[in-house]
Amino acid sequence: MAEELRQEVSEQNRIRLEKLRALQAEGRDPYRLTRYDQTHRSREILENFEALDGQTVSIAGRMMSRRVMGKASFAHVLDRDGQIQIYVRRDDVGEEAYKQFKDFDLGDVVGVKGVVFRTKMGEVSVHAQQVTLLTKCLHPLPEKFHGLKDMDTRYRQRYLDMIVNPEVRDTFVKRSQIIKAIREFMDDHGYLEVDTPVLGTLEIGAAARPFVTHHNALDIDMYLRIETELHLKRLVVGGLERVYEVGRIFRNEGMDTRHNPEFTSVEMYQAYTDYHGMMDFIEELYKFVANKVCGTTDVPYQGEIIHLGGEWARMTMKEAVKKFTGVDYEGWADDAAARAACKAAGLEPEAGFTKGECLSLLFEECVEDKLIQPTFIYDYPIEVSPLAKRKSDDPLFTERFEYFITASEFGNAFSELNDPIDQRERFEKQVAAKRAQGANASVDEDFVLSLEYGLPPTGGLGFGLDRFVMLLTDSPSIRDVLLFPTMKPLA
Repeated sequence: MAEELRQEVSEQNRIRLEKLRALQAEGRDPYRLTRYDQTHRSREILENFEALDGQTVSIAGRMMSRRVMGKASFAHVLDRDGQIQIYVRRDDVGEEAYKQFKDFDLGDVVGVKGVVFRTKMGEVSVHAQQVTLLTKCLHPLPEKFHGLKDMDTRYRQRYLDMIVNPEVRDTFVKRSQIIKAIREFMDDHGYLEVDTPVLGTLEIGAAARPFVTHHNALDIDMYLRIETELHLKRLVVGGLERVYEVGRIFRNEGMDTRHNPEFTSVEMYQAYTDYHGMMDFIEELYKFVANKVCGTTDVPYQGEIIHLGGEWARMTMKEAVKKFTGVDYEGWADDAAARAACKAAGLEPEAGFTKGECLSLLFEECVEDKLIQPTFIYDYPIEVSPLAKRKSDDPLFTERFEYFITASEFGNAFSELNDPIDQRERFEKQVAAKRAQGANASVDEDFVLSLEYGLPPTGGLGFGLDRFVMLLTDSPSIRDVLLFPTMKPLA
């Protein structure tokens, strides 16, 4: 059956190519035109029929269907906003033009000039006076009723996916609206949007693995950035008290429904606030964007209604672990007791795990999947928070939070560490751990130097834009919200 389908498609390709060659031989090359003046798009006509009834318009788009009925035909044209019906009659466009129109193929891009009217069946349409072939489609579109279902093909040929699956185009329109709304919120709150380098000369000690490239002129290896944090905090040192960046991030790691090697983050830093201030800020940002883009703060996601409105839950990590597992951090006498508690919960902590690392392990393995509605988890152990400020009343913990929605981490924030001596010590520990794994990691000496000049008390936060888009578009995979997700090349 599959082989028969391939042969049929190949035959259709051959026929379409022959049509193109015939058109070119007749001096009617469909690729020669350089412009076509659209006066209206489909949605504008459909939503403003009363004002446009009887008016002449020019539309353009891809022909998605056609019904030929002797001397007249109906077709649907797909443009950026959707589909609209056209009515083409031989006596109006001329016999030769009508004959040519009947030889068009589904998928061809056409221009139509005509009069807006409503058919006897009540459908708003354009009564064609002139139809122009603008571009020849040399491949048949996927069959109407089955559409394009194969996910691998959809991701590899996103252009085809958007042609035959209108909801896909809607997702990416909404993605653009989300980015616009984020920028509006940030700008209205006095933040300055900036751009920081994508290429760096250091492999820093962070946990994420970088992509490595080589700069020929300097004859040095360079690294695609795994975060924008360190450059943005330099700018706060320099006096830009509120900065943010919507930036592409690259991490040489695994791929799944929530991870792609190339993704977009939104990172922001604000002087003279702390992590509690950033909690308030991100909660309000999410509510603003959801209302702006979706018209509601109650958004459906994979069978759940996520309530972004109201007050988000807030718990320390110790409180969350105790609530959902019954394990009490305060009851651990030492690291050995903590490891024993993890083993009792069915986990396998590493031999040298501390109390803080055990608490983090219990949270990740036993708590995260229960956090469906928006929840802030704060006060993280120092061992897993190398850039966050220690809590003054409990130096084993930091002023850090992450927030969780749909059992997934959406963002990460700190009261930023601004003690250069403490920061250097933490960097050196990170670098030693990375080098033990074979990496060529280094301390970012210039960043430490910037802290020595004085970083004001600062709150910082970063979140994955793609996951936010997934939430607001009810998309189960990050690949559904990336126009061109990373794919393994076809053999």
